[in-house]
Amino acid sequence: MNESVGSRQANLSRILRLVHLDGPISRATLTSATGLNRSTIADLVGDLAALGLVEERAPDPSRRVGRPSPLVTAHPQVVAIAANPEVDALTLAVVGLDRSVRRRERIEMSSLLTPERTAELIGERIAAWRSDELAGATVIGIGVAVPGLVRASDGLVRNAPHLTWRDTALRELVEAATGLPTTVGNDAALGVLAEHLFGAARGVDDVVYLNGGASGIGGGLIVQGMPVGGASGYSGEFGQNRPGIASVADRRAEDGVLEDEVSRARLLEALGQGSVDEPELARLLAAADAPEVLDEIARQRRILSTALANAVNVLNPAVVVLGGFLAMLAANDTDGLTAAVAAQTMHANGEDFTIRAAALAEDRLLIGAAEAAFSELLHDPAGATAS
Repeated sequence: MNESVGSRQANLSRILRLVHLDGPISRATLTSATGLNRSTIADLVGDLAALGLVEERAPDPSRRVGRPSPLVTAHPQVVAIAANPEVDALTLAVVGLDRSVRRRERIEMSSLLTPERTAELIGERIAAWRSDELAGATVIGIGVAVPGLVRASDGLVRNAPHLTWRDTALRELVEAATGLPTTVGNDAALGVLAEHLFGAARGVDDVVYLNGGASGIGGGLIVQGMPVGGASGYSGEFGQNRPGIASVADRRAEDGVLEDEVSRARLLEALGQGSVDEPELARLLAAADAPEVLDEIARQRRILSTALANAVNVLNPAVVVLGGFLAMLAANDTDGLTAAVAAQTMHANGEDFTIRAAALAEDRLLIGAAEAAFSELLHDPAGATAS
């Protein structure tokens, strides 16, 4: 009996995960992908529909070949709340199990967020959205992408240096403020998860991801198709490496780490700007023609190329994904940056990698945070819904 229950839980999980990742998806495709027979698929889809997690639609008549198979899609009212606290803003979103970003809001900050204020703001926005975007929605939980070290075992924020958070039980604070189950993770680790599942690294088994944000540079790894978090969840801190800088004239921070030299703040300073969001920064950099801005972009690209070459030599990725302002540094000449990286690697390592901008753009961290919030539901749909 227990084996049967376990098997059914596993099959419900398989179906819901496929619908989440690839839906809308036909029953016929689910049958082919799982190896289960048509009647079992029909029963499992029926169970998920009864749980309010999926719904069925009529097939597209224009693509009809042979007997039509109903399309299964994630229920549009099943959502997670995603949050990304940064030094300049708190960004929140409502993300659907169907992969849609239904609402996105950036709350500018004039002073550093405290953990308590972060939890309070998340609770306030959810309460306000209950009569709007969240009316009638099933909120599965909350995912928070933090720019800092987050202990994998319990979500404790060990150190978010730019926010000045240390050993912070953020999960418990957010759960107390909202009454919703909460998952906390490192922002770049969640970013690489999102890009691997839905974005620039979809279908790629070996990925290095670097995220450039207001707090600095973080990173995430996919090795042989699996996220690599390290013993405690702290891997991927590329921004804390000390880069090799070929020219003394390029150095700006004595004994500085990568994020001291390759820096969003330095770009904003060169542009003469204060706090701006990612789309506006991308626009400003793309339009820049002032020599001091172009020189700063070129300087940062040179240092970034050396840091990426080190990562390529050590990890041999198929794809390097750049997010945030790092993607903007690459944007005007990705081939040139790739060549600069390859020139500093071992020949064989530099032959087969590509550099790509994060395809999910400014939503990458929020989609990754939502994915963390959906994790338990995708593992055990019936159990998570009941709880």
